[in-house]
Amino acid sequence: MRPENQRLADLLHAEAENLADSWATEYQSLSGGRGCTGTLAREQRSILRSLQAALHANGDAGGFEQAPFAELREALADLSASRAAQGETADVTSGFVLALKRPIFEALQRDRSNLEAQIEVIWAASAIVDRMAQWTMSTYQRSREDMIRRQQQELLELSTPVIKLWEGVLAVPLIGTLDSSRAQLVLETLLQRIVETGSTLAIIDITGVPTVDTLVAQHLLKTVTAIRLMGAESIISGIRPQIAQTIVHLGIDLQDIVTKATLADALATAMRLTGHTVSRQPVP
Repeated sequence: MRPENQRLADLLHAEAENLADSWATEYQSLSGGRGCTGTLAREQRSILRSLQAALHANGDAGGFEQAPFAELREALADLSASRAAQGETADVTSGFVLALKRPIFEALQRDRSNLEAQIEVIWAASAIVDRMAQWTMSTYQRSREDMIRRQQQELLELSTPVIKLWEGVLAVPLIGTLDSSRAQLVLETLLQRIVETGSTLAIIDITGVPTVDTLVAQHLLKTVTAIRLMGAESIISGIRPQIAQTIVHLGIDLQDIVTKATLADALATAMRLTGHTVSRQPVP
């Protein structure tokens, strides 16, 4: 083990409680008054234990991604994930790790046993804390990206509901831009619901789709074709005058597809095709 790592590991062991307390105080100063919560205090002590173990295992900042630092990397990843989930910013999260520097330097100043090697130990401590902060920042960013992707997927699923209107009839009200990923989700969800409900008719309402270009029209045609392969038929509603002109201008053939101007017209057609009627009851 390198002498500076040995001394730093010994310091972490001997000054564990003092370092944790000073670290919390320094973090509070740097973060504008934020104190260490119970969870953060546990993560703090876990990081200190893991750092000490890594240094005892002959680790140094240059090999941070090697085996001796595996436990420390995991502790920092847990810190990043919990901070990201709570909405903490990246700079405050990495600042929490960097706040460990001052307590270590102050503890080294109190230790007068080997002043000649002081610079090497300070340099080793600074390098390892900087590397820890970099790792924390990168894992925080990955955690946030994963969270954003999950939220986007959840919003996408919520924005493309497949509704069972009555026995044998489904409806898909589309709102917003219909890109490739959303079109694929609509197709998969709709086909699955056709299988689950045994429906024979699906209404695809595009009233809320702002524009229909070649790509959107292709997605609609693929969806209709897939529905027919499942033994069902479809009605496309919400064909506004502007959309009708665009489709004609693009030269897209919808002759074999039932289209309606409004969702109400599509519902009336669906009722007729499925043998249902609506009658007005006299008002007493």
